[in-house]
Amino acid sequence: MIYVEGIILAAGLSKRAQTYKMTLKVGEKTILGSCIEKMGSVCSRIIVVGGYKFEYILPIIKMYPKAELIFNNNYEHGMYSSIKKGLEHIKSDRFFLTPGDYPLISSDVYKIMLDTCGDIIIPTYKGQKGHPVLMKSYLIKEILQNTKCSNLREFINSKKPIKIEVPYKGILMDVDTMEDYIKVCKYYSLN
Repeated sequence: MIYVEGIILAAGLSKRAQTYKMTLKVGEKTILGSCIEKMGSVCSRIIVVGGYKFEYILPIIKMYPKAELIFNNNYEHGMYSSIKKGLEHIKSDRFFLTPGDYPLISSDVYKIMLDTCGDIIIPTYKGQKGHPVLMKSYLIKEILQNTKCSNLREFINSKKPIKIEVPYKGILMDVDTMEDYIKVCKYYSLN
């Protein structure tokens, strides 16, 4: 197996969902559990960055030996603070990164991306960018020291990432609201 690690962001406040979304079920698994399982098909180690309701995801993490839970003290400062916290723990040459509310990313997407050469690789579905992102670890130092970009998207766009078209709509389907959750569950049940 190629040694690659992953970061899953699970520290957010779930404000728009009006419920704690990481523990919601899609099929038999939680949203976070689905993310860990799919990423775990290619990653040797997965860093889950928690914050808000940290204790709720602890039992989920314990179900997956490859997953390690890291607490972000600054989670209220937003996703970029969680990204940076996760990056501090990466040891491999490459790593995947995804928010924890994308339960429908197929294991095949990870495999396709690993077979693509480039410093930053982003999957697309019908031309629309999705998750996860695959990056080379030499970029971590620059991300952590960067003061010009206010978020990771700005940094990635400044580097001209390679986009790879995949036949999986799940790369676009996150759960921000309960309406999103209903759509994700419906899509899951039909596929």
